[in-house]
Amino acid sequence: MKLNNHLSAVFERCKAENRAALLGYLTAGDPNVALSEQLMYTMAQDVDIIEIGMPFSDPMADGPVIQGASERALAAGTRMQDVLAIALKVRQRYPEIGIVLMGYANVPYSIGFATFAEQAKAAGVDGVLLVDIPAEESDICADVLRQHDLSQIMLLAPTSTEKRIQLAAKVGDGFIYYVSLAGITGAEMGDIQAIQAQLKLVRQHSDLPVCVGFGVKNSQQAAKLAQFADGVVVGSHFVRQITSNIGDECAMIASLARSVKDLAAAMVVQASDNVSEIGEHT
Repeated sequence: MKLNNHLSAVFERCKAENRAALLGYLTAGDPNVALSEQLMYTMAQDVDIIEIGMPFSDPMADGPVIQGASERALAAGTRMQDVLAIALKVRQRYPEIGIVLMGYANVPYSIGFATFAEQAKAAGVDGVLLVDIPAEESDICADVLRQHDLSQIMLLAPTSTEKRIQLAAKVGDGFIYYVSLAGITGAEMGDIQAIQAQLKLVRQHSDLPVCVGFGVKNSQQAAKLAQFADGVVVGSHFVRQITSNIGDECAMIASLARSVKDLAAAMVVQASDNVSEIGEHT
């Protein structure tokens, strides 16, 4: 599939700077809409792509940390119009950043995929990752997303067959999100060597950047992934900076800022005499 021009520019910029891209996730509206907006700005200062979570009442692929984020956002009255408003404000303040809406298909389905795509594009969104729409069912919204120049980002996992990898490479756009483990968000990250081997297989079938997420909890893990992945996705670790500082907005923002800067510094690709062992970035 054709790579979204804006997302392509993000990965090209990171490659030119000899580093992997940092993708950061937060749920829109957590812990409330106004503070969520400030937290998104804080994260956007140091990530290359921001994944804005669309809160949902039954986030089945997520662990307790991100489930809690959805619960707080919904309890605070967050609606889809709030999610889009935050995305637009991030786009206006940080025009070079990549913006991806992430969540479950029920959210856009309930308002209509055409309406959703139109509004997302107007809000400056580059791509959409709907975790419960596998490559085999991607045609449910592929045409309408393509019409609005929105990348449809596919998930792959350690259990993905070569046939599914081929299909995801064919229908996906923007980048491929490789889930490091067969489980929920926030669990322990999968084995580094196994992840590296799977990325080599994925790259045999796709020229899209491959980003690794699920279970990345510290800069040491992120630094290892940055040596062979095109991007590293961090979600639960950033959300924990909210849950650890509930009731203290200043501490919450400061803690997130420190955490994001720490992970961003780990994205640098180290020089190696044996590039074949760590894999070249696309």
